[in-house]
Amino acid sequence: MKSGLISIITLATIFLIAGCALSEVAEQPVVPPEETASEASREFQVRGVIKEIPDAGTKIRIQHEAIPEYMPAMTMPFNVKDRAEFADVQVGDTVSFTLHVTSTKSWIDQIKTAESGLFPDQMPSINSFRQVREVETLKVGDPLPNYPFTNQDNKAVRLADFKGKVLVFTFIYTRCPLPDFCPRMSMHFRTAYETLKKDPEAPDNWHLLSITFDPAFDIPEVLRNYAKAFSSDPEKWSFLTGEMIKIDAITEQFGLMFSRSRESAINWDHTLRTVIIDPQGRIHKIYIGNTWTPESLVADIKIAAQQASDAKDEEEKTDEIPNKLPQI
Repeated sequence: MKSGLISIITLATIFLIAGCALSEVAEQPVVPPEETASEASREFQVRGVIKEIPDAGTKIRIQHEAIPEYMPAMTMPFNVKDRAEFADVQVGDTVSFTLHVTSTKSWIDQIKTAESGLFPDQMPSINSFRQVREVETLKVGDPLPNYPFTNQDNKAVRLADFKGKVLVFTFIYTRCPLPDFCPRMSMHFRTAYETLKKDPEAPDNWHLLSITFDPAFDIPEVLRNYAKAFSSDPEKWSFLTGEMIKIDAITEQFGLMFSRSRESAINWDHTLRTVIIDPQGRIHKIYIGNTWTPESLVADIKIAAQQASDAKDEEEKTDEIPNKLPQI
């Protein structure tokens, strides 16, 4: 119970710190609901329009009205514990539902059809998924392109700067409202970071990157405040922003998608990607979604480092072979 409470307080603090100095920059960051127990749930009654019901899984995408004291109107993929909730609704239906939010997860239930046209003025207009410059999809084994960014200290950074290290990056934005999206990625990174720092068997050559895809709001000062909540060492964990066209390109190459509202930069619907790069600068692994754990990340970092070390040893042995041949 105690550790759960600490996580809740920390998560709330993260969102508060991220925007404390920048109220004039843009909209305020979304602050998660306050809770008093490890799995305490806050409930919200919400209305919206169903945009997508996937053929499999337990998610449903809904364009919803503003939720007072929590988040503005946006389109979100919501978790549903039981697909039976979908039985009496279809795409295009106006529905009411209950949103449950804890410190680590969220879900909806009690999905019921509602009278349409009740809240047209509150509903955001959504652009289709963004168009970006043409780029090739990247896969395991491919070299990582050398994208330029700016870190939380407003210093120029290129991905090639981390060659020789196991590089791990994920994509976030500091105003992401639901705990099982960007906040989970950041909390997982923090757990992995703390584990790697303490683990005597962990390699020394690793670095974490949190890359924002909301550069209009997540300027270096915002990211610096956000990073403070994690007590992270910038020598081991950096928070990056950059030009939108570059961010568009790298997210596109890894299959991350997000849509934007015309009214609000916070009104985004996005997927999740986390990537491990080996010390040679090649893609070692791509995590899709939010089901990976800090433990699996640490294990894969160790594997990537060990494989790189073994490959280097083998290369050195090969280089020594001519010198060991008998003299003629």
